This record gives sequence, structure tokens and C-alpha cells, in this order.
Amino acid sequence: KVISSSGGNAGLAVTTVARNIPQMDVSVIVPETTKPLVVEKLRSLGAEVTIHGKNWNEADALARQWVDDAKKSGGGAVYVSPYDNPLLWTGHSTVIDEIITQLLEQSFDQTTQQTNNIKIGAVLASVGGGGLLCGILEGIERNYHGPSEIRSKLVRGTKVIACETEGAASFAASFNSDDGSIVRLDGINSIATSLGATSVTPAVIQRSKRHRDRGEISNSGDDVDSYVCTDSEAVLGCVQFSTDHRMLVEPACGASLAPLYSDRLRTKLLDQLTDNEDSVI
Repeated sequence: KVISSSGGNAGLAVTTVARNIPQMDVSVIVPETTKPLVVEKLRSLGAEVTIHGKNWNEADALARQWVDDAKKSGGGAVYVSPYDNPLLWTGHSTVIDEIITQLLEQSFDQTTQQTNNIKIGAVLASVGGGGLLCGILEGIERNYHGPSEIRSKLVRGTKVIACETEGAASFAASFNSDDGSIVRLDGINSIATSLGATSVTPAVIQRSKRHRDRGEISNSGDDVDSYVCTDSEAVLGCVQFSTDHRMLVEPACGASLAPLYSDRLRTKLLDQLTDNEDSVI
């Protein structure tokens, strides 16, 4: 049996995988802020869903307690973190591999048989507990130091933008702390409930600072910045994105769309980029 905690999305992933493993049961503990639609979707996929706690951290504490209790009684339950596991980070890191491959394919000039000069200027990602951001930084670092000079050059100088909403900005609190310690928020006060971890994994702060330090040492421009938008800016990003692309996403995703659709944040972002750099969300 696998036991996981989730604001919704990670639980869907765990349940989808677990149902394809013979005789594997899955329990997902979600906080009270989880939308009923997500709870019903989890149950329809075969998960045993328990609603507990005001935020994800309280749900996670119960999940860990259940695993400990199962082990003490001789059970075979395994805890699956929604974000704090190196295997998850490596899985997320392949997003960067795919982005690089697609950009190289799109920029290939059939006439000259050469790749046009392109660069990833910025990667914008929503941050909850920091799992996705850990993977993005891992993917950039792997390609930066990899054997392919063209792939290394494409990511060299990349700015990584950690996007959060006010009331759920646990990354910003830790990243901007004077001593670099992990800051735990008192609670989550944002409509973007999927970003509702009151603290991030220490690994994401370590990797972010390493990425920034590499840019300073090599003078290549690699950097990490924290953007915190309002709930209104996140929702506006969702609405305008749906108008532009006919795709509806939740406010947690809207946090990383806000730098494009919000005049306040877009000005800040464009000031950090040059004309030949692409942004990836």
C-alpha cells in the first residue's frame, strides 16, 4: 500500500501509477482546501481519500503517522512525498531536456543546415513545495555541464523565476531570509491551494543558490529570482491564457502566467531579458 499527501495534483499522479500495479492500494490524504472535484476524481481512480487539516502540512503529518503506525504493526505501507524526493526531481528535470530538443529542432535552418542562435532566457515555474523547481534546476545543471556544447550554450545564462502567490510564498520567505534558513509560514492564505506547502524542501534553496552562484562566478548571467503575485493577478493570468489558448488552468498555474499578463511583473521580466532570449513557462 502507498500513502501520500497532496493538494490534489500529486495524489492524482500517485493514484494513476498505483492502479496499474497489481494488488496495490493507495491512500491519499488531502487538506480541507482541496476542491470537491479533485476529491471525486481521486476516488473515481480508485484512491481511498481522507480529508484532514487546514493545509497540506497537516494532511502530510497524518500521512506520515499512518505509515509509521503501519510499520509498527508489521504492515507494508510506503510513504510517497508529493515533492520532496530526488527521484521526483530527476523526473521533472527531463522537462528541460525536452525543451532544449524542441528549441533546437525549431531553430534548425534547412538551407544552411545550421541551428540559429537561440537561448533560453528565463524559465518560469510555479512553486509549492519546490519539487518541480528542483527538477528544473537539475535539468539546467545537467545540460550546462553535459558533453554537448550546443545544449550547454543554450541554457548558459538562464534565469529561473520562482512564481508564487501572496499568502503561499514559502519559497520567497526562505530564499530571501538573511541567514538562508527554511522559513515556515503560519498558514496558507491564497486561492492557489495547490501551492499550499507552508515550507519548501531545503534542497530547492540549496540548488537555487548554487545556480545563482554559478552565474556570478562565471559571469554568465545565470540567476534565480522570486516573483510573488496577488491572487487577482494569478486568476487574471488564467482567464487571459484561456482566452488566448483555449486552455483552462488553475490559479496555481496562473502564478507563473502572471509575469506575462500582469503589467507590473511583465515589465520586471522583460528588463531581465535580451531580444534573442526565449521564456519558457
